[in-house]
Amino acid sequence: MNAHAHRLVHVPVAGGDLRVGIWDPTGDERTADVLLIHGITSSHLAWSFVVERLPGVRGIAPDLRGRGGSNGLEGASGMRQHADDLAATLDALGIDQILAVGHSMGAFVAAVFAHFYPERVSRLVLVDGGLPLDVPQDLDAGALVSAILGPTAARLSMRFPDTRAYLDFWRQHPAFGDEWPAMLEEYFAYDLVDDGAGALRPATSYQTTVEDTVDMNTGTAVPEAIEGLRHPARLITTSRGLQNEEPGLYAPEHLERMLAQSPAIRHQRVAGLNHYTIVLSDAGADLVAAIIQEELALS
Repeated sequence: MNAHAHRLVHVPVAGGDLRVGIWDPTGDERTADVLLIHGITSSHLAWSFVVERLPGVRGIAPDLRGRGGSNGLEGASGMRQHADDLAATLDALGIDQILAVGHSMGAFVAAVFAHFYPERVSRLVLVDGGLPLDVPQDLDAGALVSAILGPTAARLSMRFPDTRAYLDFWRQHPAFGDEWPAMLEEYFAYDLVDDGAGALRPATSYQTTVEDTVDMNTGTAVPEAIEGLRHPARLITTSRGLQNEEPGLYAPEHLERMLAQSPAIRHQRVAGLNHYTIVLSDAGADLVAAIIQEELALS
């Protein structure tokens, strides 16, 4: 695999500093940059598998506000705020335009970013997210989060005595089978912070998760971004969801309706992978990295 040097930088944004992970290629001339946007309870390390398959490419991946090392940022969240944070990140790094790749909620953020900052985005890759989900519109905030995320949201209130207990929790998760590389453990361990009472908790803010889920599914930013899409875009969806269940985040009938409304989006359905393993596994990362390479060649 290609070697990259990983480092962290902090970018001033509204409410504090946004932590941004950067993978600089080593031993290769830098040929391109790619902006990598993680999911709703994730962190920048979700992209580790993908980045190592991108020789010569500098990966730029923020911890979105309310997650990872950005979980202390003050102020409200939402799709537009994340877009503003991404623009600030590119400003800080002196990048005018970039290929934007988002996974899960990060795909929605990528679409909104391209909508509000069209000159900053060359092309879009949306990984199992970005198109509106098929959820009831009359649910209150808590019920909406539970309906979409289920146990993923419940995990945010859990406490763990140590890192090993958290890793053991994830080892039992139905999304992951026998494959358990060290890079996956690093990703999960990074998620933990001190709860102030002698235990560890996931870094993701539940309040921010609620704000983002509500905005993503009932706000105007996402539908306006999809309706006004002006960038070349590729969508990858998986046949299995967060609990490795079928049919995944997008049932075929709903997906067909959404794609009919956005005919310019190129879509690929992937079997055998789920919402997590599309980026957090060797097989998923092989596929996503290959698509990123194709899109970079067209940028």
